[in-house]
Amino acid sequence: MRERVRIRHSSAGFTLMDLLITVAVFVTVSAVAIPTLAGAVNNMRLRMASRDVERELQSARLRAVSMNRAFRVRFNCPNAGEYRVVELIGTPAVPDARDNEATRCSAQQYPYPAPDNNPLTRPNGDGPLRRLPDGVSFSSAQTIEFWPNGTAHVSTGGTLPWPKISAAGVTLTIAKSSTTRSIGVTGLGKIRIP
Repeated sequence: MRERVRIRHSSAGFTLMDLLITVAVFVTVSAVAIPTLAGAVNNMRLRMASRDVERELQSARLRAVSMNRAFRVRFNCPNAGEYRVVELIGTPAVPDARDNEATRCSAQQYPYPAPDNNPLTRPNGDGPLRRLPDGVSFSSAQTIEFWPNGTAHVSTGGTLPWPKISAAGVTLTIAKSSTTRSIGVTGLGKIRIP
Protein backbone atom coordinates (compact mmCIF):
# COMPACT_ATOMS: atom_id res chain seq x y z
CA MET A 1 0.00 0.00 0.00
CA ARG A 2 1.20 3.27 -0.89
CA GLU A 3 1.20 5.97 1.60
CA ARG A 4 0.26 9.39 0.65
CA VAL A 5 2.68 12.04 1.56
CA ARG A 6 1.10 15.21 2.68
CA ILE A 7 2.88 18.37 1.91
CA ARG A 8 2.15 21.22 4.20
CA HIS A 9 2.17 24.72 2.86
CA SER A 10 3.54 27.38 5.12
CA SER A 11 1.77 30.71 5.47
CA ALA A 12 4.89 32.48 6.76
CA GLY A 13 5.68 34.39 3.47
CA PHE A 14 4.16 37.51 1.88
CA THR A 15 1.73 37.49 -0.92
CA LEU A 16 1.85 39.83 -3.85
CA MET A 17 -1.18 41.62 -2.43
CA ASP A 18 0.65 42.24 0.88
CA LEU A 19 3.57 43.82 -0.97
CA LEU A 20 1.31 46.01 -3.12
CA ILE A 21 -0.56 47.31 -0.09
CA THR A 22 2.73 48.06 1.70
CA VAL A 23 4.07 49.97 -1.30
CA ALA A 24 0.79 51.92 -1.63
CA VAL A 25 0.93 52.95 2.06
CA PHE A 26 4.60 53.97 1.70
CA VAL A 27 3.86 56.09 -1.38
CA THR A 28 0.92 57.79 0.34
CA VAL A 29 2.92 58.60 3.47
CA SER A 30 5.82 59.88 1.34
CA ALA A 31 3.51 62.12 -0.67
CA VAL A 32 2.38 63.76 2.56
CA ALA A 33 5.78 63.86 4.29
CA ILE A 34 8.05 65.16 1.50
CA PRO A 35 6.44 68.61 1.17
CA THR A 36 6.48 68.93 4.96
CA LEU A 37 10.16 68.01 5.07
CA ALA A 38 10.93 70.41 2.21
CA GLY A 39 9.17 73.19 4.14
CA ALA A 40 11.17 72.34 7.25
CA VAL A 41 14.43 72.45 5.28
CA ASN A 42 13.46 75.83 3.75
CA ASN A 43 12.66 77.22 7.22
CA MET A 44 15.96 75.91 8.56
CA ARG A 45 17.92 77.57 5.72
CA LEU A 46 16.04 80.82 6.27
CA ARG A 47 16.72 80.77 10.03
CA MET A 48 20.41 80.06 9.43
CA ALA A 49 20.65 82.88 6.87
CA SER A 50 18.96 85.36 9.23
CA ARG A 51 21.35 84.37 12.05
CA ASP A 52 24.33 84.84 9.72
CA VAL A 53 23.14 88.33 8.73
CA GLU A 54 22.45 89.20 12.37
CA ARG A 55 25.99 88.09 13.32
CA GLU A 56 27.46 90.21 10.52
CA LEU A 57 25.52 93.24 11.79
CA GLN A 58 26.79 92.57 15.33
CA SER A 59 30.32 92.22 13.97
CA ALA A 60 30.08 95.57 12.13
CA ARG A 61 28.90 97.30 15.30
CA LEU A 62 31.72 95.76 17.36
CA ARG A 63 34.32 96.74 14.74
CA ALA A 64 33.01 100.31 14.72
CA VAL A 65 33.35 100.58 18.49
CA SER A 66 36.67 98.74 18.82
CA MET A 67 38.40 100.42 15.85
CA ASN A 68 36.83 103.85 16.50
CA ARG A 69 35.71 104.03 12.86
CA ALA A 70 32.33 104.05 11.11
CA PHE A 71 31.33 100.81 9.37
CA ARG A 72 28.55 100.09 6.90
CA VAL A 73 26.73 96.87 6.12
CA ARG A 74 25.72 96.87 2.46
CA PHE A 75 23.06 94.50 1.13
CA ASN A 76 22.52 93.15 -2.40
CA CYS A 77 26.08 94.23 -2.87
CA PRO A 78 27.24 93.82 -5.63
CA ASN A 79 24.63 91.21 -6.59
CA ALA A 80 21.28 90.15 -5.16
CA GLY A 81 21.69 88.00 -2.04
CA GLU A 82 25.22 89.23 -1.29
CA TYR A 83 26.28 91.48 1.59
CA ARG A 84 29.44 92.92 3.03
CA VAL A 85 30.72 94.90 6.01
CA VAL A 86 32.87 97.81 4.84
CA GLU A 87 34.85 100.44 6.71
CA LEU A 88 33.64 103.92 5.79
CA ILE A 89 36.23 105.90 3.87
CA GLY A 90 36.21 109.45 5.17
CA THR A 91 33.81 110.41 7.94
CA PRO A 92 30.05 110.06 8.33
CA ALA A 93 29.70 113.81 7.68
CA VAL A 94 32.10 113.81 4.72
CA PRO A 95 32.39 110.35 3.15
CA ASP A 96 35.01 109.90 0.44
CA ALA A 97 33.64 109.90 -3.13
CA ARG A 98 35.08 106.38 -3.58
CA ASP A 99 32.84 105.12 -0.79
CA ASN A 100 29.91 104.04 -2.94
CA GLU A 101 28.10 100.79 -3.52
CA ALA A 102 29.70 100.14 -6.91
CA THR A 103 33.26 100.24 -5.63
CA ARG A 104 32.98 99.14 -1.99
CA CYS A 105 31.20 95.91 -2.84
CA SER A 106 34.03 94.88 -5.15
CA ALA A 107 36.31 92.34 -3.50
CA GLN A 108 38.85 93.05 -6.27
CA GLN A 109 39.10 96.79 -5.55
CA TYR A 110 38.84 96.36 -1.78
CA PRO A 111 40.09 92.86 -0.96
CA TYR A 112 39.65 90.92 2.22
CA PRO A 113 41.89 90.75 4.12
CA ALA A 114 43.34 94.19 3.48
CA PRO A 115 46.84 94.23 2.01
CA ASP A 116 48.13 96.08 5.07
CA ASN A 117 47.08 97.34 8.47
CA ASN A 118 48.38 100.85 7.99
CA PRO A 119 45.81 103.37 9.31
CA LEU A 120 46.93 105.82 6.61
CA THR A 121 45.88 103.46 3.81
CA ARG A 122 42.29 102.93 4.83
CA PRO A 123 40.09 101.02 4.53
CA ASN A 124 41.69 98.03 6.17
CA GLY A 125 38.74 96.74 8.19
CA ASP A 126 36.50 95.50 5.36
CA GLY A 127 34.97 92.08 5.79
CA PRO A 128 34.61 89.31 3.22
CA LEU A 129 31.82 89.27 0.66
CA ARG A 130 29.05 87.03 2.05
CA ARG A 131 26.26 85.24 0.19
CA LEU A 132 22.85 84.05 1.26
CA PRO A 133 22.08 80.37 0.54
CA ASP A 134 20.55 79.50 -2.83
CA GLY A 135 16.93 80.56 -3.08
CA VAL A 136 17.18 82.99 -0.15
CA SER A 137 17.08 86.72 -0.88
CA PHE A 138 16.76 90.12 0.76
CA SER A 139 13.22 91.32 0.15
CA SER A 140 13.76 94.47 2.20
CA ALA A 141 17.17 95.84 3.16
CA GLN A 142 18.98 99.15 3.27
CA THR A 143 22.58 100.01 4.10
CA ILE A 144 23.14 100.44 7.83
CA GLU A 145 26.00 102.52 9.23
CA PHE A 146 27.42 101.93 12.72
CA TRP A 147 29.32 104.73 14.43
CA PRO A 148 32.12 104.37 17.01
CA ASN A 149 29.65 105.12 19.82
CA GLY A 150 27.64 102.01 18.80
CA THR A 151 24.66 103.85 17.32
CA ALA A 152 23.09 102.78 14.03
CA HIS A 153 22.20 105.11 11.15
CA VAL A 154 20.48 104.87 7.74
CA SER A 155 20.40 107.10 4.72
CA THR A 156 17.31 109.24 4.25
CA GLY A 157 18.35 110.39 0.81
CA GLY A 158 21.13 112.93 0.84
CA THR A 159 21.38 114.17 4.42
CA LEU A 160 24.89 113.89 5.81
CA PRO A 161 25.72 112.56 8.26
CA TRP A 162 23.06 109.89 8.09
CA PRO A 163 20.48 110.31 10.84
CA LYS A 164 20.23 107.85 13.69
CA ILE A 165 17.62 105.15 13.21
CA SER A 166 14.34 106.12 14.88
CA ALA A 167 13.06 104.51 18.07
CA ALA A 168 10.85 102.22 15.98
CA GLY A 169 13.96 100.87 14.27
CA VAL A 170 14.38 99.46 10.78
CA THR A 171 13.59 95.97 9.63
CA LEU A 172 15.61 93.86 7.23
CA THR A 173 13.59 91.08 5.64
CA ILE A 174 15.00 87.84 4.25
CA ALA A 175 12.78 85.57 2.16
CA LYS A 176 12.75 82.04 0.78
CA SER A 177 9.72 81.18 -1.33
CA SER A 178 6.78 82.64 0.59
CA THR A 179 8.43 82.46 4.02
CA THR A 180 10.16 85.50 5.53
CA ARG A 181 12.31 86.30 8.54
CA SER A 182 12.97 89.75 9.94
CA ILE A 183 15.94 91.34 11.66
CA GLY A 184 15.34 94.52 13.63
CA VAL A 185 17.95 97.23 14.19
CA THR A 186 17.40 100.18 16.54
CA GLY A 187 19.19 103.52 16.66
CA LEU A 188 21.06 102.43 19.79
CA GLY A 189 22.56 99.59 17.75
CA LYS A 190 20.44 96.82 19.23
CA ILE A 191 20.05 94.02 16.71
CA ARG A 192 17.50 91.26 17.18
CA ILE A 193 15.63 88.54 15.37
CA PRO A 194 12.01 88.65 16.58
